[in-house]
Amino acid sequence: MKLFLNHLYIVSTPIGNLEDITLRGLEVLKKSDIILCEDTRRSIKLLSHYKIKKKLVSYHKFNEKKKILNIIEYFNEGKILSLISDAGTPLLSDPGKILINYCINNKIKVIPIPGVSAITTALSVSGFKDQFLFYGFLPKTINELEKVLSKLSEIEYSLVFFVPSIKINFYITSFKKFFSDRKILIAREITKIHEAFLRSDINKLKTFRDPVKGELTIVISERTTKEKKFDEKKIVNKIKKYLKNYSLKDTVNIIFETEKINKKKVYDLCLKVKNEKVN
Repeated sequence: MKLFLNHLYIVSTPIGNLEDITLRGLEVLKKSDIILCEDTRRSIKLLSHYKIKKKLVSYHKFNEKKKILNIIEYFNEGKILSLISDAGTPLLSDPGKILINYCINNKIKVIPIPGVSAITTALSVSGFKDQFLFYGFLPKTINELEKVLSKLSEIEYSLVFFVPSIKINFYITSFKKFFSDRKILIAREITKIHEAFLRSDINKLKTFRDPVKGELTIVISERTTKEKKFDEKKIVNKIKKYLKNYSLKDTVNIIFETEKINKKKVYDLCLKVKNEKVN
């Protein structure tokens, strides 16, 4: 496999089990001159396991901006660079966007070397809808958290979050408030020795008595939309009221948004009421 100068390779690494790395990923790391990583102490374990000895450069969210000039110099020297995170696919709730955008703007090719991700790994065993939204780490304060969850509760897709295990009970309380009609999968220590999956209806989920250890990926099932019972008399009265001041189209939209019922039924009823008025 040939690697090219003036390219940045984004290499996915294991999320726990060191065997979960692709052959291509290993080949890229072996042929890189410099490997950018979040924590050199964690990355050295993976590289040592595969007997890879390369220069590691610490690159994390606290030094992203400072390191850009050094990285530019490496490119100018004709070095082959790869970027890894502590675990999984880089840039998904991990640093790297500043560097990626620099490369894009300066015509440096960015090459993904795909592999494992806690997001898709947890989702694949959830049994939930495969249309999903990945949010990442949620806010830590209750006010900000409730603002975010209030908006997310309106989304029909499955939802994926990263949650610090030490704060799991804090988030469970809010999940029960905004997602009470959904199911939840709590994936802990995926691919590691103490891997565990807890499945529950959210409204039945209890907070943990004992401290939870390990890294958590949370998957919440898709929203189930139940159509309200169609009370024709009530809707007709509203339509008559709104048609006095609004167009047919606006009346349909107002009724649909406020009553959350089938839009075609609303339209047909509005049309019927309007025609009756004309006749």
